[in-house]
Amino acid sequence: MPHTNTSGIQRLLSERNIHLVFDVSLWLKAVFALGEIVSGIATYLVSKELLVQIVLFITRAEFAEDPHDQLASYLLHTAQNLSIGARDFAAIYLIAHGVVKLWLIVGLLRKRLWYYPTAMVVFGLFIVYQLYRFAFTHSLLLILITVLDLVVIALTWHEWRYLRRTLHERARIVR
Repeated sequence: MPHTNTSGIQRLLSERNIHLVFDVSLWLKAVFALGEIVSGIATYLVSKELLVQIVLFITRAEFAEDPHDQLASYLLHTAQNLSIGARDFAAIYLIAHGVVKLWLIVGLLRKRLWYYPTAMVVFGLFIVYQLYRFAFTHSLLLILITVLDLVVIALTWHEWRYLRRTLHERARIVR
């Protein structure tokens, strides 16, 4: 009898493994959300002059190696031309985005049913905005974040359906 890889795939896609991936992805998003909050606060508190000095320090080696380095030039140009309004917007956006994500993640980790559809909608809206921003920035980081968000939405959908089915079955047993 030929050996099939079906059992290996079934083990990989077991509820326990899917739940583990879901939890790990939530914890990763929580770390990123905390990073956004800290970055937003730092963005608000750091002066333009200090930001330029930090960028100069970070890019010093790149400019020594290649005075025309595009990434280093872009970072320095951006820091030098950052307006107060843009800085404040970035700070508020990072803080708000991080707080909303963290709030949703805590609700998902606590298995509160109404957080699941809410999180899927909010993460979907983040994806729409990230794709809109990508049209202007062409940032690969935005694409990576969007892919992670799509995975989290799919896992959230799966977890929500599994949790609802489990709660429904438990309620039927109690009756």
